[in-house]
This record gives sequence, structure tokens and C-alpha cells, in this order.
Amino acid sequence: MTRQSIYLRPAELLQNLIRFDTTNPPGNEADCVNYINDLLAKAGFKTAILAKDPNRPNLIARLRGEGKAPALMLYGHVDVVTTAGQKWTHPPFEGKIVDDWVWGRGALDMKGGVAMMLAAFLRAQAEGLKPAGDIVFTIVSDEEHGGNYGAQYLVENYKEQFQGIRYAIGEFGGFTFYIEQKRFYLIQVAEKQVCWMKAIFSGPGGHGSLPKRGGATAKLGKLLQQVEQHRLPVHITPVVSQMLNAMTIAVTEPTKSKLTQLLEPELTDKTLDQLGPQGLMFDALLHHTVNVTTMHGGEKVNVIPSEIKFELDGRLLPGYTPDDIIAELRQLIGEEIALEITQYDPSPAQPDMGLFNIMADILCKADPHGIPVPFLFFGATDARFFSQLGIQTYGFLPMNLPAEFNFIESLHAVDERIPIEALNFGTNAIYTLLQRYGE
Repeated sequence: MTRQSIYLRPAELLQNLIRFDTTNPPGNEADCVNYINDLLAKAGFKTAILAKDPNRPNLIARLRGEGKAPALMLYGHVDVVTTAGQKWTHPPFEGKIVDDWVWGRGALDMKGGVAMMLAAFLRAQAEGLKPAGDIVFTIVSDEEHGGNYGAQYLVENYKEQFQGIRYAIGEFGGFTFYIEQKRFYLIQVAEKQVCWMKAIFSGPGGHGSLPKRGGATAKLGKLLQQVEQHRLPVHITPVVSQMLNAMTIAVTEPTKSKLTQLLEPELTDKTLDQLGPQGLMFDALLHHTVNVTTMHGGEKVNVIPSEIKFELDGRLLPGYTPDDIIAELRQLIGEEIALEITQYDPSPAQPDMGLFNIMADILCKADPHGIPVPFLFFGATDARFFSQLGIQTYGFLPMNLPAEFNFIESLHAVDERIPIEALNFGTNAIYTLLQRYGE
């Protein structure tokens, strides 16, 4: 088969993308982006390469539609996280196919998704599809390290490229999540907000041979214990309520009661404890979260530090502000420590659900046993930047994954991989969306 028909082989596309080592930092996405650009150019697309740094380019191409609907964007990033310190079964940048799975860094996050979207986009051109609205295909760099060279750069400097776009699809949603052997497809419609903080603990320092109590390290220890042992207050947001109510309808007792109890704030935390590891995702969807991630203090083994600086990774539920999480932290750790917001990336309080029903119907027809539900992503994606332009992103990279494969635990982890069947499933679902867009 020819290179021109590679859109029929999403797995081969993914293999080729994985073989570009785009570990970020430093990223060096240029060769990978140029490969995609070459495929698009040979298919007859006019493309634009927009870059803050020539080694960190972004790409935009457009398939003209009939003008009966607003433009729809497909976007994804080609940078990946590090594999340092991980012992892979198969080399992470060879893109090997083993037992009908494609192995490699980025197979799930998110070169697999890029391969799906690219294959569907190329197929639309090859088959002469005239969608109701323009389809804007966008590849970005630097998602894994803040987006300064990617989506944020585009939004701040090239707004005109995104005029007329109302909806977009990107990461992470569409993957399967199993409860009682029921197969739920989580269509991402919203995400938590980044709210990073820094603070300093101070206290008496001195010689390491003398006992010191109440110092900076002791104060840090108390904070770590508080964060470890206590959740922040429960918040029931509309998307999570819709998601859990939809799941409740599909399951039987006692699972039905447990899911219902998650939506009762006085019972939420007790129920999460009963759910064990399966409750981890729900835990993040029902609370603001905070984790101490970096600490800096002390220079010599025999000197007690008088100051310790640390950073906290806070994640806010939609509809809340940094003042809300700080107020909740104050209830937990007291007033002694000063907290400073270092980065806050807001996201919309309420999603635009205008495309959800079409996406859900596409999945129901592709998998009659599947149950699509709206999903709030516990992390953050480039959607937070494009939302500033009024663009609603859906995480819609459908993957019919086997029940024994834990998608969430496989992100950024060793032995990242995806079944070829799931790639084909997602590609066909995205192409069907292009066909039905505007209904």
C-alpha cells in the first residue's frame, strides 16, 4: 500500500510518530511536526507552521466545509513525557507491534490520539468529504510542559487562525471505564483548573547535633501529615452529578447505592474509602486537591535549616477560584504559613454540551453495549487555553479498551501501549463525527 493511503493504517501512523523522540523537555518536536506536514501537503492541504522556536513548531491545516455550521477543530500535541528511570518491556521509541498492541511513549498520551485524528482528516480529504463546517486540524508542541511554545503561544499570538471555531476535540476522553463489567465511555466535557502555589516555612536553625523542636522541618512535617490524612471539603459539580447519575442507572446493587452515596456530601468520603483503588478517580472529581510536589531546604547535613521553600500542585473544580482552595487549606493547616498563587489557569464553569448527544450516539452505534457518559477530567489539557477563545473542547478519542487494561494508570507510565483495534475504533468514530457534524 502507498504512503498516500496511510490514513487507512492508523497503527502505522502511530508507529511513525512514536519513533520521533519528542520527550519534553526539551521537546524538539520539529521533525515529528514536519513529518505530519509532509503527509498533509502531499494530500493537497495548505498548511501553516507557526513557531515561537523553530524546534518547537505548531501546525494548522483546514478542510473546507459547506459553511452550514461553525468550524470544528481537531487538535493534539506530539510532545511526550520522559521515560527516564523506567524499565520498558519494549524500547519506548521503536513503536513495536506486539500481540496486536502498539508499544511506545505517547501511544496513549497522545500520539495515539493524533494518529486517529490525522487518519480521519486525511480520509476526509481523500474521499472528498464536504462537512457542514470547516475542519481545522491543529498540532501543537509543549503540552506536557505548560504550553508556552504550543497552545498558549497560538492563542496569544494567532487568534485569527481560530475565528469561527465553536467546538473542538482533543484529549483525554472517550476511553472505556468498567464498573460491574459494564462498559462506560467517558466523554470529557470539562476539566479541573491548575492552581499552583508556593510557600515558605521558617523556624529556628542551628547545629545539627542539638535537638530542635518547632523548626521549619517540623512545621513541614505537620503540613504533610494534614494533607495526607485529610481531604478538602466535598463539592458536587454538575458534570460529575450527570456522570454518576448515568452510571447509577446502568448498575445493580450494591454498586448503585455506593454511586448514589457519592453524591451525598455527608456520605461521600466514607463511600470513597469503601471503594478502595476504584474510588481514586472519583475522589479527585469530588474535591479540590493539593499535593506538595517540590521542597527546597538545607545545604549541609550538620545544619538545621531555618527556612524551607515548597510548592503545591493544587487542582480546582470548575466554577471555583483560588480564594476557595486557599480558604479550605487554611481550615486544614492554619494561618501561620503564607500561600502565594504562582499559576492559575481558569476553565469554564459550565461546558457547552451541544455536541455531546451526537458523540454519544456515534459510540452507541459503534458499540451497542457501551454507555457514553459526560466526564470531568481530573487533570488539565490545552483545552484551558482554547477556552479563552470561546472554544468548547470535548475529550473524544474513543478507545474500546479491554477491562483488564487500566487506561488511567498507564498514562505517563512504563510500557505505555494501545491495541490496534482501539486505534481503528477511535479513527472510525472521529471520521463519523466529521460526517455527521452539523446535524
